[in-house]
Amino acid sequence: MTLPFGTAPVDPAPVWTAECLLPAVGASVAEARALVRRELCRWGLDELVDDCSLIVSELASNVVRHGGNVFTLRLGSNGTWVYGEVFDQGEGVPHQREADIDSIGGRGLLIVDELADDWGVASAGGRGGKTVWFLAGAGSPSLLPVVPHQSRIAVG
Repeated sequence: MTLPFGTAPVDPAPVWTAECLLPAVGASVAEARALVRRELCRWGLDELVDDCSLIVSELASNVVRHGGNVFTLRLGSNGTWVYGEVFDQGEGVPHQREADIDSIGGRGLLIVDELADDWGVASAGGRGGKTVWFLAGAGSPSLLPVVPHQSRIAVG
């Protein structure tokens, strides 16, 4: 079951959050990775930086290719796990696909599936768009932890 961002508490509740709005252009993929690296290092989660950076890079790349004009990246952590979301206003719903050996694309969600403890897609309902969320550092798939809006970072 997927819950929208900010609607369910987690135990323990997150102590750190970050959010930014980015244009859906190629340069924003690098900005999103830099945000992940900066925040997770600040939060003392160095061991999750590489996996979370790659996950966010894949999700942001999907938005640049298939989403709307902008996207929102949200991160939260309690010091153990990292929960992330990428929201865009695009109509398409991402799904894993089989990429043949000669394909130059189509592996992004396979990478997300391999690196994240859990992930999914939630429709924004009547507002349009969707949220692709992930959980890393929890050790196993579990109920989706959702972090509250606490801080906003203006990027770009």
